[in-house]
Amino acid sequence: MATKAGQLKTEEVVDVATETAAKISADAQKAITDAAKRIEAAVQQGLEQVRAQSRVYADVATEQLDEASRLASEQIRARPLAATGLALGLGVLIGLLLSSGRR
Repeated sequence: MATKAGQLKTEEVVDVATETAAKISADAQKAITDAAKRIEAAVQQGLEQVRAQSRVYADVATEQLDEASRLASEQIRARPLAATGLALGLGVLIGLLLSSGRR
């Protein structure tokens, strides 16, 4: 009879240990899920900030490019012969550089 009583206590201990392990596992899974959700939210927020900042940079770059284009057009209209000579000179220089690479 002592053996049966000892066996029942062992089974009770195993049951309690199994329940405790299951509870710890469930708590760990919940903590991991919560952490994953927080990480995902932080990454999404970071991406939104990058997108917003990229839009600002793109707008500024577009404005600067438009301004440079406008200034170049003004200079070409003011000095058409100088602009033609500069374009011709650059074309010859680029042609020489490209042809020297083939030799």
